[in-house]
Amino acid sequence: MKILLVSPPTESAIKKVIGTTGPPLGLAYLASMVRNEHDVKIVDSLVKNLDWKDAERIIRNYDPDMVGITATTSMIPDAYKIARISKKINSNVKVVMGGPHVTFTPNKTLTECSSVDFAVRGEGEYTFKELVDSIENKSELKKINGLSYKNGGNVVNNPPRELIRNVDEIPLPSYDLLPMREYKFDKLNFGTIVTSRGCPFNCVFCSSSLQFGKRWRGHSIGRVMEELSILRNEYKIREIEFLDDTFTLVKPRAIGISNEIKKEKLDISWTASSRVDTFSEEIAEAMKRGGAHTVYFGLESGSQKTLDFIGKGITPRQSIVSVRNAVRHGLRALGSFIIGFPNETKEDVNATIKFSDKVGVDLAQFTVATPYPGTRLWNYALANKLITTMNWRKFTTLTPVMKLKNFTSKQISNALRSAYLKFYLNPKRIIKDIIDDKGFLVRWMFSHFVKDHFFKDILEAI
Repeated sequence: MKILLVSPPTESAIKKVIGTTGPPLGLAYLASMVRNEHDVKIVDSLVKNLDWKDAERIIRNYDPDMVGITATTSMIPDAYKIARISKKINSNVKVVMGGPHVTFTPNKTLTECSSVDFAVRGEGEYTFKELVDSIENKSELKKINGLSYKNGGNVVNNPPRELIRNVDEIPLPSYDLLPMREYKFDKLNFGTIVTSRGCPFNCVFCSSSLQFGKRWRGHSIGRVMEELSILRNEYKIREIEFLDDTFTLVKPRAIGISNEIKKEKLDISWTASSRVDTFSEEIAEAMKRGGAHTVYFGLESGSQKTLDFIGKGITPRQSIVSVRNAVRHGLRALGSFIIGFPNETKEDVNATIKFSDKVGVDLAQFTVATPYPGTRLWNYALANKLITTMNWRKFTTLTPVMKLKNFTSKQISNALRSAYLKFYLNPKRIIKDIIDDKGFLVRWMFSHFVKDHFFKDILEAI
């Protein structure tokens, strides 16, 4: 079979902000599962800056038997468009869709777009491979766990698939099918790697523990080093982003990977994520020694009431201690903060904005609480009739999509912009940015906010 795996043309908030996007590793994993028996091609429309005419031309020229599409919630309309284009070109092509949104909305996905034949839920590698084999051999679909499909006018949801116990058995992602030299940040080639799956925590806004399970499963250190060596030696990539939900969840392993990078003299610099309650001075020291330059903390809020609603299981004091440990050992700390939960007061939001400065992070990311399908926040918002739109394009974490008790949508949007303004235009931070990063943050702020009438909106909110 000829299989085309597509990340569709779309408007990416991440690319708009930082000017780049990362490789679609999910597609690269799927490709590795079937490429030994089939002809596989991956199209990353974002990094290639493809428009719809380009996408249609590629589909027509390749003439696939199957089109696999990945999409986040905000990309779903674009994924549907790829499905419709594929069916227009060849009505017999099989269209399969996967990703976090599809995992939790299989019925809606298959009924919203008649051009989608199959939905792969959860961890997709083995479900996808069995689907390809079933289509090739014309065997029954009902035995494929994790698959949803249409049967006449009904949607059939097969039982969920068990989690992959030994993630080392998953083949290495097919980096060679991706345009690896086109993923750049500030003219520097970068790559991404996932070294573990699953999250034992229960944050109200996160779907990761639901899609990949609450049981954490990590690759062996040997497997991690093999993948890093490929990125460094074959693709000459020196900047790596670890995409694990919590790289530091298992302390000995995080330290072991850091030490091995140093021992093997890989000469890479990298970033990784941590929770503040899984971070320590020992980990900070090992990460720095291994070439890490930034650690990403999900701090979320400066209000304990909000942290308790989120189910984060941390305190602001823990955040201060962990950020201090990171900075003390030469790591930059990036803090993620979320505002706009249903019952937050202005005092809660102001506490978060003030805390972003007080906690000592070098960089801050602010987003609006967004109820993604499948999350506890989604269920809460549905139960309380808080969702204001089902326009999936608005589910970006930058646009309010919930009715809030104490804010209008415009007020929470202005609070988001105010948070960025107060953090990044702090005089001490500007001076440090000019000295250390040649004014990168200041240029970014003005290019992305001033041109969008940033100050006008803030003044109107006062």
